[in-house]
Amino acid sequence: MIEFLPSLLAAALITFGLTPLVIRFARQHGLVDDPKHRYHPAHTHKGVIPRAGGLALFLGIATMMLIALPMNPQIMGIIVGSVILMIVGLFDDKRDVNPYIRLGTNILVAIIVVATGSSIPFITNPLTGGVLPLSIWSFAIELGGNSVVIGLPHFLAIIWIVWTMNIIGWSAGVDGQMPGYVAISAFILGLLSLRYSLLDANQIWVTILAFIVAGAYVGFLPWNFYPQKIMPGYGGKTLAGFFLALLGILSFAKLGTALLVLGIPMLDAVATLIRRIGLRKSPVLADRGHLHHRLLDLGWSKPKIALFYWGVSAILGLVSLTVTSTLKVFTFVAVAVALSMFLVWVSFFTQFSKQQDHDSG
Repeated sequence: MIEFLPSLLAAALITFGLTPLVIRFARQHGLVDDPKHRYHPAHTHKGVIPRAGGLALFLGIATMMLIALPMNPQIMGIIVGSVILMIVGLFDDKRDVNPYIRLGTNILVAIIVVATGSSIPFITNPLTGGVLPLSIWSFAIELGGNSVVIGLPHFLAIIWIVWTMNIIGWSAGVDGQMPGYVAISAFILGLLSLRYSLLDANQIWVTILAFIVAGAYVGFLPWNFYPQKIMPGYGGKTLAGFFLALLGILSFAKLGTALLVLGIPMLDAVATLIRRIGLRKSPVLADRGHLHHRLLDLGWSKPKIALFYWGVSAILGLVSLTVTSTLKVFTFVAVAVALSMFLVWVSFFTQFSKQQDHDSG
């Protein structure tokens, strides 16, 4: 493992060193968030805060990818996809991009990386521990004189990547919340990949990529922790989801580990979708109903909420490295039940703790 730490440290130092320059760049070009002139229902901050954190994160990750990874079609597809997300992120930092355009961009990026080799050929059967091959549900088509194979492995990968890019963005509401648990998640996935690199030398570059991503978000964290000097912006959030989704795929399709280590953001996203659809609202339009908003309503401080997310991610990540696929399912279900009960309690607590009208007699 020691041989992979330089990539983590280098990515952290690059991102940490470039972030002050990005803060200056954001202020000079109006890539800032001012609640007085740019209302957003999900925002929790006050004052003018630079956005564009995605630019610093992209530069840290991309620089190390070009230095430490071998260039092949798969890696080039990942770099092209991250460039697109960074550009769209900067446009969104300047002026909010329509959420349906952002969703379309996410789908496009997912198609690019899947077309260059990042798919889900199999998944582990959580009941038996065996492998469920997905490639049997594929077929070949003629495209430009070449035979192209498409099927369930590719469609499932696209759905997984788009889903993860969105749910990470939804759990980035308070200072330091998102970079911390993303760094922990990437580090856990790096340890998982390291285990498999002993069996397959081609897995080494996945391990390096995981530690690069972890390092970049560690380097960004000091600038984003309370009180934040810069926000990750749309680019920083979608890049996090993009790389975590890919690491879950590339680490021998261990989506169960990714699901578990991202348990709280995943379950919060499911609850959000159910709530929005139940209220007959668009599932992609932001509101103020995420878990971190509920915790703020309970009186939790922003650092406390961030540490809560980090702690849960670290605990679930360590569990995911030590249990079987079957136990991962049971653990995820247990976390889902516990979080559901917690959300119900929070809803009732916040409702009945509100100031009541005086008794009129």
